Amino acid sequence: EVDPSLEALESRQEEILKRLYELKSAVDGLSKMIQTPDADFDVTNIIQTDEFSPLATNGADLDLMLGKDYGALKDVVINANPSLPPLSLLVIHSLLCERYKILSAVHTHSSVKSVPENLLKCFGEQTKKQPRHEYQLGFTLIWKDVPKPQMKFSIQTMCPIEGEGNIARFLFSLFGQKYNAVTSTLIDSWVDTAILQLKEGSSKERGAVLRSMNAALGKSPWLVGNELTLADVVAWCALRQTGTANGAPANVQKWIKSCENLAPFSSVMKLLK
Repeated sequence: EVDPSLEALESRQEEILKRLYELKSAVDGLSKMIQTPDADFDVTNIIQTDEFSPLATNGADLDLMLGKDYGALKDVVINANPSLPPLSLLVIHSLLCERYKILSAVHTHSSVKSVPENLLKCFGEQTKKQPRHEYQLGFTLIWKDVPKPQMKFSIQTMCPIEGEGNIARFLFSLFGQKYNAVTSTLIDSWVDTAILQLKEGSSKERGAVLRSMNAALGKSPWLVGNELTLADVVAWCALRQTGTANGAPANVQKWIKSCENLAPFSSVMKLLK
């Protein structure tokens, strides 16, 4: 007679072999998917053929984007901590000033004891005072003791947008740039990578990002295609703020110089000195 315990063991072994076979079939199927040409699809051509419009051209319809407010000046109000100034927002402010008439102001909240002089003058001097209604956009920066930057443009009705990356996305949208889905996704990915890994990550994470940047910049002059995008602004600011720019590889060093040849970047460089 066959030992019942031996029968049970054989039955269990057959069940295990069956499950292993099913698992092998599933892995083989995934392997075939990964090895298809689509999985290694090079999106470079899609990016290069995207319709970029230079940032210096005419602006978007701010009333359409921010909402018409019966002729009143639409104000963007940002709270930021002076201990970690959001450099990307200052670069974007300078870029916006090249396109729109902006009424800029810097204030200090009572929660902050002191603010360095260069941060109090981070927007420079407004040389020509005009009536409020002649400006297209108000841009007010308040140095305040907050854990992360916060922004509102409709003070009474909206919850604040939080985080430097999210605010930068909103402000950059005011240029009215239109990208295809691939380009938009890559820009968003670089912005997240710059904030979470370059600015807030470990030295190991920063090294990995620098290698990825070096590879991307070996294919195009900017991180995403042939024109400056938000990805470049946020990544440059993260590199400069963390002091990792000096040890960057060759393509990244060349790109850093290209950024700093633009006036909005060079003006922010003064805040780092």
